[in-house]
Amino acid sequence: MKKYFFSLLTVLFLGAAATSNAQEKTKTVFDFKALPYAYDALEKSIDKLTMEIHYDRHHRAYYNNFLKAIAGTEMEYMQLEQILANISKYPVAVRNNGGGHYNHELFWSVLSPQGGSPDGDLAEAITAQFGSMDEFKKQFEQAGATRFGSGWAWLSVDDKGKLFISSTANQDNPLMDVVSERGTPILGIDVWEHAYYLRYQNKRASYMTAFWEVVNWKEVANRYEAARK
Repeated sequence: MKKYFFSLLTVLFLGAAATSNAQEKTKTVFDFKALPYAYDALEKSIDKLTMEIHYDRHHRAYYNNFLKAIAGTEMEYMQLEQILANISKYPVAVRNNGGGHYNHELFWSVLSPQGGSPDGDLAEAITAQFGSMDEFKKQFEQAGATRFGSGWAWLSVDDKGKLFISSTANQDNPLMDVVSERGTPILGIDVWEHAYYLRYQNKRASYMTAFWEVVNWKEVANRYEAARK
C-alpha cells in the first residue's frame, strides 16, 4: 500500500512538473497585424503611397528583424511590453526593432479616417493637464517638431495616472527603461522622414498639423483608461 502511495505521488509530481514545463515553454505569438483601414483611407493627411511603403516595408522590416533578434532567447517567451520595460538588458537590435514594431502597432491603431475630437474623461484630463486642447496640440507638435533627426512624439500616462508629453529618438518609447520620462504611451506620431516626406518634404510641422485630422480618439481614450488601471 505504501509503495503504491509513493508511486502515485511520483506520477502526480512528474505530471505536474511536465505541465508546468510545458506552460513555461509556450512561446509568445508576436503578430504583424493588418491595417484597420485601406492604404488610401487617410488621404486627407497621409497619402496612399506613404502608407503602403511605411506599413509594408518599414514596419514589416522592424517586425521581421525583431523576430530574428529574439530567436533562441528567453524573449521568445515574454510579452513585448515586458521586453521593452527591461530593454537595457538586451541587444541594440532588440531595442531598435522591438521598439519599431511596438511603436508602429500603436501608431496604426490611433489613426482613423473619421478623425474627431476627444471627449469624456480623456478630454477632461487633457484640459486639466495642459489648460486646453489647443495648448495640448501646441505642446505635442512642438515635441515632434523639435525632435532632432528621427524619432517620435508621445502622449503618455505616468505611474500616478497623470498625462505627459515627451519625445524619444529613433524607435525608443516611454515604456523603455533607457528613457528619462517613463510611462504608458496612448498616442504617438512618427516623425521619421519616411512617415511624411513624399507629401510634405521637409515640412514636418505641416505633417503634424494634418495629423489631428485622422486621430482615432476612441482608441486613445481606451488606452488612457487601460493605463490608469
